[in-house]
Amino acid sequence: MDGNKFSYEWIETLPRLEGVARILGQAKIIGVDLEADSLYHYFEKVCLIQIATESASYVLDPLALRDLSALHPVFSNPRIRKVFHGADYDIRSLYRDFRLEVENLFDTQLACKFLGLRESGLEALLRSRFHVELNKKYQRADWSQRPLSPEMVEYAAMDGMYLIPLARMLEKELEEKSRLSWVEEECLFLSKVRFTLPSHDPLYLKVKGAFLLDPRSLAVLEALLEFREAQAQKSDLPPFKVLRNEPLLELAMKKPLRLEELETGKVLSRKQIDRYGTRLLQEIHRAMAIPDEDLPVYPREAKPDLSPLLRKRVKALNTWRDMRAKNLGMEPGIFLNNALINALALKNPRSIREMEEVPGLKKWLRDHFGREILTAQTRGDKGDGKWPETEGTWVLKQLK
Repeated sequence: MDGNKFSYEWIETLPRLEGVARILGQAKIIGVDLEADSLYHYFEKVCLIQIATESASYVLDPLALRDLSALHPVFSNPRIRKVFHGADYDIRSLYRDFRLEVENLFDTQLACKFLGLRESGLEALLRSRFHVELNKKYQRADWSQRPLSPEMVEYAAMDGMYLIPLARMLEKELEEKSRLSWVEEECLFLSKVRFTLPSHDPLYLKVKGAFLLDPRSLAVLEALLEFREAQAQKSDLPPFKVLRNEPLLELAMKKPLRLEELETGKVLSRKQIDRYGTRLLQEIHRAMAIPDEDLPVYPREAKPDLSPLLRKRVKALNTWRDMRAKNLGMEPGIFLNNALINALALKNPRSIREMEEVPGLKKWLRDHFGREILTAQTRGDKGDGKWPETEGTWVLKQLK
């Protein structure tokens, strides 16, 4: 690699893919990135897979290849480190589209968070560590189009080529802080995530501000969202490209029943009214005819009725978590999230061994901070969760 000048190979035939798979099978580490088309299609799919070794770069076209089974032995080989950046979506997508399972994952974004780095985006990291500027022009490109311009493919290939040297840097920094094993355990957990099919929950649950609506308005909003969903599927467009949430929310509140009201309301553009106006009005009329007793009610999350002792325990764990995270230079939620704090408070383990029964609590947390967690819980049981020592004094004591 010479500055920003590099070469890559475009792979679109199965014989060549099989040859590349044999090469990748001999590597100790590979960088992996992918591009999908969720901004342009309802039925999203992986459109490019960029794979780099320490000496070569490949850009795979899954739309031409279709069958990627030649890569299964590579991705499932635990001896080959696979470097991703922000792997959650990629892991889910690779399994959804190709049943590819990733063993020995290293997520550079997760590594950044465990190092307490302020900027964890790949673009910022490439700029600060390699003085490389990515062309923002292609960040929201339609990767499902064919043919792709050479500039687009080069942009895509560039991400993957820097993942291995970036991983080397971050691994070294993690080792210096004795946190590499923490990230590796988190990556093991992350490698098991899978794509889940959409639930049958009401669509309005995903609309910001819907919880403010009365039941009748909520029924109208749900009817409009169901119409949009059907249109999106029919047109193979993401729902926001059919109609955005904001105008649908406003229509649910205003409830126009005639075309004139729709036009004077200025909620939709002329083009949207011409295309969808009549159908939207039909959906509003349908929702307005729903009997009162059948109207939806936005679910209010019932907060558990915590006992005073349990509240003290949660407060003590929160206080310890925040102080310890600050001492480590990490975001509190990355170090120990609220769900785990609640699980610890409820389970109330009395030993390191009992902590193994707390769902989701990783081994690195038990091994390195188990004693401190138990101490924090005991403080909560005995007091109100406050710490008599100053923050610095207490943290120093725990480090001894």
